[in-house]
Amino acid sequence: RNPLVYFVKSFTQPRLSQLCHNRGENAMASIRKRNGKYQVQVRNQGFQRSKTFFHLKDAQRWGKLMESRINLGQEFEVLDKTLLLSDLLNRYLQEVTPLKKGFDREVLRIKRLLREPISQRKVYQLKTRDFVEYKNKRLPDGNRACKYDLALLHHLYNVAIKQWSYPIPFNPLANVPKPRCNPPRERRLSDNELKYILNEPFRNPHIINIIELAIETGLRRSEILKIKPENIETDIIYLPDSKNGFPRKVPLTNKAKDILNRSTLPYPISANALRLCWSRMLKRGGIENLHFHDLRHEAISRFFEKGLSIPEVSMISGHRDVRQLIRYTHLKIENLAQKIQKF
Repeated sequence: RNPLVYFVKSFTQPRLSQLCHNRGENAMASIRKRNGKYQVQVRNQGFQRSKTFFHLKDAQRWGKLMESRINLGQEFEVLDKTLLLSDLLNRYLQEVTPLKKGFDREVLRIKRLLREPISQRKVYQLKTRDFVEYKNKRLPDGNRACKYDLALLHHLYNVAIKQWSYPIPFNPLANVPKPRCNPPRERRLSDNELKYILNEPFRNPHIINIIELAIETGLRRSEILKIKPENIETDIIYLPDSKNGFPRKVPLTNKAKDILNRSTLPYPISANALRLCWSRMLKRGGIENLHFHDLRHEAISRFFEKGLSIPEVSMISGHRDVRQLIRYTHLKIENLAQKIQKF
């Protein structure tokens, strides 16, 4: 039997025809069914592209996409075959990364990516399977690290296609499944750990103030290190620039006000120096699996244990999504048991 032939009508508007009048007639896609599959062919004055799909709708979508690209002249642009992934990474490092918050971490991530063999591959040769192989190689280093790398590369391709106008036909990261994130941490400070930390004789006198302020307010490390005297009002701290890009005001307890009164602001210590002091303290005390960010978890959980509502805690913590806030909340079951017994 003769194969069933489908013709896909061009969806391009007349104005697109005017844009490509010098190329002759508009491109037309034809779809032919063969052996249970749909083969699409797009022709325009000697230029031809074809692809096979299992489903008719996918074939129609691709045909329309190719029609519009050819009619706009995009398919006649040729990607430089000497362009390496490292070239895109270096441009991204110079133009995009400096505009981000926490750019210092991304700088380190990109520099590590530049040492990977895949960065020396030519862009026109890289396919989805290449990034799947990279993902499988990266997974042993941790799901979160792998996910950050894939997210960075995915955004890199989007920027290259949409902003830098490289004639890359599609984003090869679009179909790479992201690894599952580790479950949210449930680490709470024990009384003995808290006692040890508060009694630790730090060489830098500012460390203990920073730790106590984190537990008392739930502020992030970066937010604490940016506090200036002019940010402090009578009973609040005003944060003009937080992680999510929105300013917020954090109410102060009497203890938090005492900590700030005896502090030198802004704290004369870098984030890396604070990280190293924290690591050495944990090692001396034999404390395992405790991150500085866990102090924020501890503070938010204490707010709920004191009876604050979700809207009240979200105003303090800065969470705009209740689901994100719940992930930071780990109430002690002993306190819940005592509360229930009162009813």
